[in-house]
Amino acid sequence: MDESNSHSTSAATPPAPIDRGLLFFALSLIVAFVFFSVTPSMADADLWWHLRDTQIQLTSHSFLTHDLYSFTAANSPWMNHEWLAELPLYAGFHVLGYTGVYLVTLLTIEIIFIGLFYFIYLESVALFPALVGTLFAILLSTVSFGPRTLLFGWLLLVVELLIIVASRRNQRAIWALPVLFLIWVNTHGSWLIGMVIFAMFIASKLFTINSGAIANEAASPQQIKHLILAWCASLAALFINPYGWRLVFYPFDLAFHQKLNIANIEEWKTLDFHSPRGRILFACLGLMFLLQLLYKRKWTLFELAVTALGLYSAFNYSRFLFLAAILVGPVFARSLASRYAEKRKPFSPLIAMAGSFLILCCIIGRARNIDLSSSTKNNQFPFQALPFLDTFHPTGNLFNEYTWGGFLIWHQRDIPVFVDSRVDIFEYNGTFKDYLDISHLNDSMAILDRHQIKYVLYGRNTPLIYLLKTSHQWKVDYEDPNTTLLERIAPTPASPTAP
Repeated sequence: MDESNSHSTSAATPPAPIDRGLLFFALSLIVAFVFFSVTPSMADADLWWHLRDTQIQLTSHSFLTHDLYSFTAANSPWMNHEWLAELPLYAGFHVLGYTGVYLVTLLTIEIIFIGLFYFIYLESVALFPALVGTLFAILLSTVSFGPRTLLFGWLLLVVELLIIVASRRNQRAIWALPVLFLIWVNTHGSWLIGMVIFAMFIASKLFTINSGAIANEAASPQQIKHLILAWCASLAALFINPYGWRLVFYPFDLAFHQKLNIANIEEWKTLDFHSPRGRILFACLGLMFLLQLLYKRKWTLFELAVTALGLYSAFNYSRFLFLAAILVGPVFARSLASRYAEKRKPFSPLIAMAGSFLILCCIIGRARNIDLSSSTKNNQFPFQALPFLDTFHPTGNLFNEYTWGGFLIWHQRDIPVFVDSRVDIFEYNGTFKDYLDISHLNDSMAILDRHQIKYVLYGRNTPLIYLLKTSHQWKVDYEDPNTTLLERIAPTPASPTAP
């Protein structure tokens, strides 16, 4: 991740001819690794409200500007800040249902890691280390393997890194970044990470350092000016979106104002080093440290900066393991390639073909046994309750499990939800705090009364359901092994009157 005139591997010697046999086998292995890592279950808490967003926008020919789904935040201002990323997921669902969503998800992840493999190869100029670095990245990134808009943000990050590499050979390539950020800001809030990385790249060009393990060469003043202008153009491009400055400031709102969201959602929790992904990352760092002691390779400032960013982000929030994989994977591969020479005998084409054929057979075998209907059998969501809910006509407010909000938005459109996984809009008005208090049995009865809740749709074996059943003020309208729907027997409390 450094400029070509200080690239210790690729600049010192011309690249060796590509071993086509190894390349073909590596690509086959990466495709298979991703394929076997992506779960066939396409049930995700966000998926359904993303589908509904797109359906409404395509029908109304307008962007969503307020809440349409809940009774607790009805008509409150709301931005659909990931509207562009929703389109391919909706297109897949519209054409092939859950199979289409699965294929869009799988194809996106495949493109991410094939692109990352290419980027790592450009950085390490060695196919085998590039393959190892990519496989390591895939293992870390499984934290976000699902039908998520975030995937498109990571795809654009890989494209950004490839543009930065291309700019070393042709400085004008950097002007692709403003176009990239125009797309990115309408796709996902991770554009902010891309802007930070672009700024790091510019800052790394300001200094010439050749001391210890650091070897960095500054760019010319004219080149610096060129890069700064491209960064400013990228910043300006962010404001070309349906929501103007509010969309640009949304990532900052998430970071500084949505404290309950970050504190209570699982993927925002600190990385657990006892988990498999935590151990993989720890092992990678240990190996990188050992290789550095043995071979003392030179690092550029940009490499140091993006490595620090990736590790800091992953250590603090497990969802950023994907970010760490994209940023640290190439550095890991370069450490492996620091004494790796591609002067050995080429990988046998016959072995490559045999290995790839075996991989293809494994893929076909699994593909034939994939049951995408498992999405409708996922115990995380009340699929079994759908036949009853289809005939259920509530006459009052319903309190629902947070992760089931999107499910109801798509499957039961006539039932306004209490809360759903958008979270932001419910944190602003205090609803998400009320949800947490109710779920944690913190004055649950009083809060349910305040919201005039007549029905509760929640997980069956949970403390809240046990509490309500024992209060003798609720009756069971529906129950299956995973879901309980309770109805209030006692009169629903009147709406609080204003003082």
